[in-house]
Amino acid sequence: MPDNLREFFRSLSAMSQTIFFAHANGFPSATYGKLFSALSPDYQVQHLEQHGHDPRFPVDDNWSNLVDELILHLEQGSEPVWGVGHSLGGVLHYHAALRRPELYRGVVMLDSPLLTGVDRLVIRAAKRFGFIDKITPAGRTVGRREAFGDFNEARDYFAGKTLFRRFDPDCLDAYVRYGLREEGKGLRLRFDPATEISIYRSVPHTVPGRPQQLAVPLAVVRGRHSRVVLPHHARQVNRIRQGEYLSLPGGHMFPLERPQDTARLLRELFGRWQGQGMERSA
Repeated sequence: MPDNLREFFRSLSAMSQTIFFAHANGFPSATYGKLFSALSPDYQVQHLEQHGHDPRFPVDDNWSNLVDELILHLEQGSEPVWGVGHSLGGVLHYHAALRRPELYRGVVMLDSPLLTGVDRLVIRAAKRFGFIDKITPAGRTVGRREAFGDFNEARDYFAGKTLFRRFDPDCLDAYVRYGLREEGKGLRLRFDPATEISIYRSVPHTVPGRPQQLAVPLAVVRGRHSRVVLPHHARQVNRIRQGEYLSLPGGHMFPLERPQDTARLLRELFGRWQGQGMERSA
């Protein structure tokens, strides 16, 4: 197929493709609005507003109900999607793609670790012997501030926290706007704190398949200063036939620190994967 014709069909195909985005624990999807806008109009971004809040799918150990919730919504689409997830969301997409690969074109995990066998043994022991809060953010989440007087007070509070310090200003504003809800005369966290803690405490120590069994392309994109995705996780990615291990500047929250750079990388990945698929079919 001539290069110009291949490029034409690639751009035409991209306009009909859907990204299904899954957010990090505690960060409603609307927080990522700047990232979604940077992917428009070539990609239609779909998402659940908040994972783990549907009473039909309560948080359970190993997140199996959360994966069921995600699969239910993917099944409602008319075509396979590019699954993109940040932290929690990346793991949900990975598990869903192992179970239902026909629902996906490919998966991108934004600072989501592909845990090794040793990692999973440690998590299992931490659950059994009661120190899971020490190896997940659950311990830091218990008892944190939930209520604020107004938008400005909340923004100033979060801007002073290490986790938010490098946020893109628009993303920080979006978190305060969409991560809080009105209650009485003030504001309260929209993402239920008990649900957030439960998600951390039930982090998976089991996987519905081996990396070698993944039937779609997968990329793990690490924040270069992340303490969540570590170099040894690359070994798991290397076991995937179409696996890639990449990085962007920033920490664990890099999709909200550098939304434009994240969108640019996603476009490059999807364009390349789509092109590879067309070359195989040509």
